[in-house]
Amino acid sequence: MKLPAHELVYRKIRDKVLFGDLSPGQAVTIQGLAEEIGVSMTPVREAIRRLTAAGALEFMGNRRVTVPQMDENSFAELVFAREAVEPQLARQACRRVNSQVISQLRTIDQEVNLAIEAGDVPGYMYQNYRFHFMLYRHADSAILEPMAQTLWLRYGPLYRIICGKWGTANMVDLHAETVSALEKGDAEAAAKAILLDVQQGFEIIRNSFNWS
Repeated sequence: MKLPAHELVYRKIRDKVLFGDLSPGQAVTIQGLAEEIGVSMTPVREAIRRLTAAGALEFMGNRRVTVPQMDENSFAELVFAREAVEPQLARQACRRVNSQVISQLRTIDQEVNLAIEAGDVPGYMYQNYRFHFMLYRHADSAILEPMAQTLWLRYGPLYRIICGKWGTANMVDLHAETVSALEKGDAEAAAKAILLDVQQGFEIIRNSFNWS
């Protein structure tokens, strides 16, 4: 299904936040985004309205927006929320995925591993996101999956800073363990693998910022 033009613009700007092309504190103008994407300012304004409503962007005045800075308290809330939401999505998805979906997840995980080996930070960020949300989409949750999307919009820019600083050499995940649990139909094991995967990512950030 072809997406409307305004939705395509939204996704382009969303992805700039999600994958850290816009850094926390970096101000950009609505006009600048419109010129970069090659569209009028109207769909850009609408996209920014949606992203500010989600907390992924904030207005700075003079038609400028920025990705919010993350402090230790906000980080603690983000940890709490992702640890609550994403294992439940994995648990629900485990009851619904079929062999074709599991095969697709395995292929995406291979792309994650290749990006890590190549030191490809943008590729790693993108494929890691694809893995998680391919899984979460099959949870068939109208509440939790959009919540996870919003949480990743707050997580992505911060994680990109860490990946940019340290590279991909120390990036680890529990995707293979997740896939194995899905193959066995073990919802609790899938939930645990995703929880540990989320916690590993946060531990890298916590150590980098010396947060508790």
